[in-house]
Amino acid sequence: MKLSQYAKRAGVTYKTAWRWYKAGMLDAYQTTTGTIVVREEKNLPPTTGRIALYARVSEASQKADLERQLERLRDYAAAKGYTVSKEVVEIASGLNDSRSKLAKLLSNPTIGTIIVEHKDRLTRFGFQYIRHLLEVENRRIEVIFETDTNDELVDDFLAVITSVAARLYGRRHAKQRAKCIQQCLSQGLETNG
Repeated sequence: MKLSQYAKRAGVTYKTAWRWYKAGMLDAYQTTTGTIVVREEKNLPPTTGRIALYARVSEASQKADLERQLERLRDYAAAKGYTVSKEVVEIASGLNDSRSKLAKLLSNPTIGTIIVEHKDRLTRFGFQYIRHLLEVENRRIEVIFETDTNDELVDDFLAVITSVAARLYGRRHAKQRAKCIQQCLSQGLETNG
């Protein structure tokens, strides 16, 4: 993948990725046209420790969604050949930073890889901080679907809108309103793009 794509995926600026390349910290090469290509690591095995699945929904009325989410996580892990040692399910808002099950999972040093379906299942804000802190401990988060829109700015904007809508209208309808806003944004981008 191109260096700019790698930077987005790693959650760093292009300039930082460039410095890493120049320092020899990346498995990358430069083409004759000057493009820097970072070699992708295929099917990364868990770095250390056991594998855990983490599924979360916001309300008890979404228990059926929680079970389907967990089933998709199980299917993904099986397809990758992973042996899952722990499944954690939680009913709590993604804006709530006092989720006991998540805190216990993150602080468990025997868990090397945490698999989530979407970033927002783990947390609405601060995902890259959590990812970085785990990587420092040679642990990682594996996200099945990294993005919904393939546009980092739109993803960030949707996270903010979801948060504001949750506070204004209650958590129950926040996601529905955010989806409506996402559709409006998509239509606006298509019209102007």
